[in-house]
Amino acid sequence: MSKIGIISGGGKLPVLIGNNLIVKNYDVTFFVIKDTFDKQIFSNLRTVEIQLNSIKKIFKKLEENKINKIILAGNISRPSLKDINFDFETINFAKKLFLSKKGDNELLIAITKLFEDKGFEYLDWKNYCPELFANKINLTNRTPSKDANLNLNKALNVFKNYGNLDIGQSLIVQNEIVLGLEAAEGTDKLIIRCNGLKTNGDQGVLIKASKYNQSNVLDIPTIGAKTLKLLIENNYEGVFVEKNNCLIIDRDETINLANSNNLFISTFEKL
Repeated sequence: MSKIGIISGGGKLPVLIGNNLIVKNYDVTFFVIKDTFDKQIFSNLRTVEIQLNSIKKIFKKLEENKINKIILAGNISRPSLKDINFDFETINFAKKLFLSKKGDNELLIAITKLFEDKGFEYLDWKNYCPELFANKINLTNRTPSKDANLNLNKALNVFKNYGNLDIGQSLIVQNEIVLGLEAAEGTDKLIIRCNGLKTNGDQGVLIKASKYNQSNVLDIPTIGAKTLKLLIENNYEGVFVEKNNCLIIDRDETINLANSNNLFISTFEKL
């Protein structure tokens, strides 16, 4: 059987993917970042500590554990030469990529190619974990209102134009007016910022979709309980997510939060 190594950044996504594969009897090891990973999240799981200052040592640990397939998952901040004492091989890579003006998608693809060039196959885990994705038209008791669907249509038309750019995956629309596009701030701050821009009318909705030029197995659109809490606190009607291409972290808790606060979670397909 193939041995799978998950290069694990922050958040629950690496464990969500790993546990799903373990239940299906895959051999999984989590390569966690020393001094930054949450030991509680990874309790009772096989972990190996790594440091981002040496690509060479990461490759060595993967080889020592006989890993032949890898997954990159979770949030990892771009290291800075000012903050980390890189080894020579990593400095060369950092100069070309980490410190360049490449977008996140190009950066992730380049990192994946680096691993592939060293003989590690990137596992398209989406094909192995389909149940992790939003795949029903409506996931909640409440369904989108007419106004919400009009806002979605507006968002999809806008997304056709800006979705080819390597920027954010989210936008917020109210009264068929785009209040904000996600950039470096992230979805959480977008939700808060746009609440202050709302006017009289409908409550507004959040829409999350993958970029048109986005790698199929990297940087997947994600929502979770934290997203729903912010939508509740800021009085939105709900969230539309791309069907079969958006992960729901803490799925039961997230859907229950929406139901108990009369918000909708629904899916759509990109134009």
